[in-house]
Amino acid sequence: MKQRFRGWYGNRLERLQLHLSRHDALLQLSLLGLLTGLLAGSVIVLFRIVVEQTQASFLLDSMPENYEALSPWARFLLPIGGALVIALIFRRYGQGNTVLGVTYVMERMAYHQGYLTLRAFILQFVGAAVAIISGHSVGREGPHILLGAASGSLLGQRLSLPNNSIRTLLGCGTAAGIAASFNTPLAGVIFALEVVMMEYSLVSFIPVILSAVTATVISIAVFGNAPAFQIPSMTLPSLAEIPVVLLLGLLVGGLASLFIHLMQLTMGRVAAVPFWLRVLIAGLLMGVIGLLVPQAMGIGYDTVNSALLGELGISLLLMILVAKVLATVASLGLGIPGGNIGPLLFLGGCLGSLTGQIATHVFHHDTLDVGFYALLGLGAMMGATLQAPLAALTAMMELTHAPQTIMPGMLVIVVAGLTVREFFHKESLFLTLMRAIGKDYDSNPVMLALRRAGVASVMRRRFARVDRLISHDKAEALLQDEPEWLLIQGDEQPVSLMPALDLLRYLKSDAGGALNELDLLEIPGRRIDVAPIYLQATLQEALEKLNGGAEALYVERMTAPGIRRIYGVLTREQLESAYKL
Repeated sequence: MKQRFRGWYGNRLERLQLHLSRHDALLQLSLLGLLTGLLAGSVIVLFRIVVEQTQASFLLDSMPENYEALSPWARFLLPIGGALVIALIFRRYGQGNTVLGVTYVMERMAYHQGYLTLRAFILQFVGAAVAIISGHSVGREGPHILLGAASGSLLGQRLSLPNNSIRTLLGCGTAAGIAASFNTPLAGVIFALEVVMMEYSLVSFIPVILSAVTATVISIAVFGNAPAFQIPSMTLPSLAEIPVVLLLGLLVGGLASLFIHLMQLTMGRVAAVPFWLRVLIAGLLMGVIGLLVPQAMGIGYDTVNSALLGELGISLLLMILVAKVLATVASLGLGIPGGNIGPLLFLGGCLGSLTGQIATHVFHHDTLDVGFYALLGLGAMMGATLQAPLAALTAMMELTHAPQTIMPGMLVIVVAGLTVREFFHKESLFLTLMRAIGKDYDSNPVMLALRRAGVASVMRRRFARVDRLISHDKAEALLQDEPEWLLIQGDEQPVSLMPALDLLRYLKSDAGGALNELDLLEIPGRRIDVAPIYLQATLQEALEKLNGGAEALYVERMTAPGIRRIYGVLTREQLESAYKL
């Protein structure tokens, strides 16, 4: 009975694997996206509980971000202690894996077909938890994204799904990470498609939506439906304030460019420094900053709330802004395993509040809403630094539930983004950080199309696997099944691919009809050198292998130790015909 169940399960799983290699396997991917959201949401909830309960256990008034209430020596030593723990963990278990967060997710997407490792998952969970608890200027959204993406990727790997499906599940987990962080499922979807997957297609859109919604439901069930920020009701009081909105866009664009440049410069300068030393230096710098400006410690959502409510004065905002830039560059630039979205929201919110207050004093405009400009700065900083305008605008709408913020939000995000790209000539932070570690992110439309489908969706299954030497009668019997290709077996593996029609022509010729035994590598006909490719591979991987010297591919999978099953064959002509390359 148990054996029969295993056989049934194996057959069903294999059918699922082959079907998911298609670019239009919508229903199956949707169910897997929902499961990814369930896993990712649960992991993210666990992460938040660990971090927030630990913070509440030693911070005064049980407030997770109340670092300001700690004694000066505690604020100095806490980040150093956290850095020491992180250095020890990564030195013992990291095995050279020191780049995490969204950059790691994008690197695995670009170079490893979305395969994330369990080691990176654990290192991110523990390392980011220690970093946030110990007051480093890092966010939780980057770790949430990696934890969510890894949940989807590891699920796909566990089921041996084709790589195109694993890439989609990674996107599902990414959306779940953002959605569960802010209770903003639509922003999570847009972020995953706009920043990580860099594509909009129905077959990826629906699974990603299901994943984001599922993760949001889990987050709400545990933490409630309270928004991440306390945002008062706000609107643009008058069109006369449009110049202030434009000014804010320019200022945010300048700050975003400065932040990207400092991160790029720091990572480039310390690349050769041992990771453990970098982290300890980051801990020392963070300790000094925490000693002087405690508001710069941690994620800082309490400070963002104060900026949104207009509770911080100009001089304090300016001091906090400078300290947060330095603290975040020191923490993330030197390798502390945290996220940068939280600090970006902090910087944007403070700069917006600062701009609003200065404009009030300069223009004597009593109706100007400081919190409104803090919100605009928050969205503009995210959109400009990440070059994700639609995700930033969507996040603003979901956080405020105020459609009247759309027009000024669009304006400030566009101005900030153009300032970064056209005036300062900076790319998005994530692409910049990838290039800082010697990587790139190819978003070529043809490559994106090839990544969406697996080799099993294009391969030819009408083939026969034959030995090089074959009798005349066996050859005739073989052709009765009308194969399209003959895969000629060598001593250990297939060595050549031959059109079955060429064998048929030879058998009907005078020379072929007189022979009792045929040598398929010697008779007249077209023969193509072949190389293996794994069943899970995408068409992009197939094209890379063909460009690397192979003339054709045979698609295989190991079904048992030492046993490889061949599922089909794939030629360059078939690939080019399918995608009109």
